[in-house]
Amino acid sequence: MTTLTAPPKTAPPPALPRTPSGVSKWRRRIPLLPALIFTIVVTQLPFVATLVISTFQWNILKPGDRHFVGLSNFTFVFTDERLRTAVLNTIVLTAAVVLISVILGLGLAMLLDRRFVGRGLARILLIAPFLVMPVAAALLWKHAIYNPDYGLLNGTLNAVYRFFGADNGPTVDWVSSYPMPAVVVSLVWQWTPFMMLILLAGLQAQPGDVLEAAKVDGASAIATFRHITLPHLRQYIELGVLLGTIYVVQTFDAVYTITQGGPGSQTTNLPYEIYLTMFRKYEYGQAAAAGVVVVLGSIVIATFALRTIASLFREEVSR
Repeated sequence: MTTLTAPPKTAPPPALPRTPSGVSKWRRRIPLLPALIFTIVVTQLPFVATLVISTFQWNILKPGDRHFVGLSNFTFVFTDERLRTAVLNTIVLTAAVVLISVILGLGLAMLLDRRFVGRGLARILLIAPFLVMPVAAALLWKHAIYNPDYGLLNGTLNAVYRFFGADNGPTVDWVSSYPMPAVVVSLVWQWTPFMMLILLAGLQAQPGDVLEAAKVDGASAIATFRHITLPHLRQYIELGVLLGTIYVVQTFDAVYTITQGGPGSQTTNLPYEIYLTMFRKYEYGQAAAAGVVVVLGSIVIATFALRTIASLFREEVSR
């Protein structure tokens, strides 16, 4: 006689995690609503107002002549000779500052990546220019360094001439003679520490076993830098270039303080040209349209920057 045995009991399948309902999602987000509302009021409403103003022909010297013109102001932005010059100056200024800052920042980062006595103090001193307020930095370069009468550059040049027997050296008005290099050098001094910090973080994130293996295989320092360090730093360099471009494109302090766009609009960039259009020509519509163009361009650059940052995070998580 055979006995029937009950089949073994199996454990019930694990319960699937409950997805939060729409009501519970909003309950979680309620504490964030004040910050969201504040952000919208502070950032988005002014931008919407700027968009509206950009569609009007509005000059406060003619208060009764304000009327809707559609996209005519944007057409003016892309066809006006002064604005085209400002765009060209902005490109030259941004490209020069970012490129030189990245190269100098990479060199300083490689030096600070090595161990030596006083490395901590050297880092503090090299970071200090980035902590100076932009207006204060511009005033420092304009008066303490570039001034033709008592500036450091002419003082050093005269001392060198006197060392070789001359009575006095030449007096150079650096700002008037070299306006664009004067602005570029002051901005490079301020932005090189920023690039150095980003690239130094990239250097310190290098896998030590790979560098040790290259050393054991007899790779030279140049070959190690070219084939290992530089490819590893590619995303960090891209990040520095993108973030630096976002900020340098918006430079107003140095141009206004050191050169005021001159001589002959040689250093007038887009932010300074918008200032002139707004507060010298009193053309609110044209200034608003130019501001919208700058904001949209910055958004495009910021999108690439965010993608680069996201790829860096993904790379760190995958390790």
